[in-house]
Amino acid sequence: MYAIYYRSILELHDQGKSQRVIAAITGNSRDKIREVIQRAKSREVRLPIESDVTDEYLGHLLFPEMKPESKGRQMPDYDYVHKELAKPNVTLSLLYYEYEQQCRQNDAVPYSHRTFCRNYTEFAQQFKATMRIKRKPGELMEVDWAGSTLHLQDRDTGEAVTAYLFLAVLPSSQYSYCEATLSMTIPDWLQCHVHAYNYFGGVTEVLVSDNLKVGVTKHKQHQVVLSPMYRDLADHYGTVVMPARVRTPKDKPTVEGSVGTLSTWVIAALRNETFFTLEELNKAVGIKLAEFNRRPYTKKHKQCKNRE
Repeated sequence: MYAIYYRSILELHDQGKSQRVIAAITGNSRDKIREVIQRAKSREVRLPIESDVTDEYLGHLLFPEMKPESKGRQMPDYDYVHKELAKPNVTLSLLYYEYEQQCRQNDAVPYSHRTFCRNYTEFAQQFKATMRIKRKPGELMEVDWAGSTLHLQDRDTGEAVTAYLFLAVLPSSQYSYCEATLSMTIPDWLQCHVHAYNYFGGVTEVLVSDNLKVGVTKHKQHQVVLSPMYRDLADHYGTVVMPARVRTPKDKPTVEGSVGTLSTWVIAALRNETFFTLEELNKAVGIKLAEFNRRPYTKKHKQCKNRE
């Protein structure tokens, strides 16, 4: 059977090449090329395709009814993964380990942990109402900008200068980080991530962000395109970025809840103080942040009292 170059077909089609030209380049028939393009459209395959995605993987994705003739990369059963994540203490890391062991037993090549997580995210967003986000310590960090703002006072004019509050939360412990900036541009966004990692003393495996234009270029019809600089940051730290779906706060509930709480502990608490520099403001923000992280977790205490 002749080889079907799924990647080349889709990339050439995306470049505007005609089916006649694609057939001449790949050696595949125009009927097969038309079918591949239609399948890719119906399954919402997005370009550019990651470098570690093989033609065999694309073949399984576009034509799941076809059985592979030889062993290669083994496609994870994401429906099984989704069901298993509903069970207590089951995480994506554990399921990836089991998947990897299964591949070894079958003499198949497993996908990387990063690809495994990313593909599950796309599966959950396309076929399930709510992603299952497990609260394993140190595995996930949620980030966002606070809805409310802080202010500095211009020494010369006396006018108020707006400052924005970046938030990062570890869902398992609700241990948080925040920092004030004078803008919400991509350099501020990336720098705050670096400061958050330094504050927490490490990097999480997964990063859940909002659909901000500084980080996500496109998130429509399950197509997610990160900004080049945000993707570079994720690659540098070896973390997987999972943008929350549009108008779906359940995908990052911890940081959504912390926005209101931190707004009280930081923004509201500093409402009557005057700051002339960003350094002064962030020093005060740091003091309030330390108080916030030392506070008793009220909800857990209430649960304990109810049980008693």
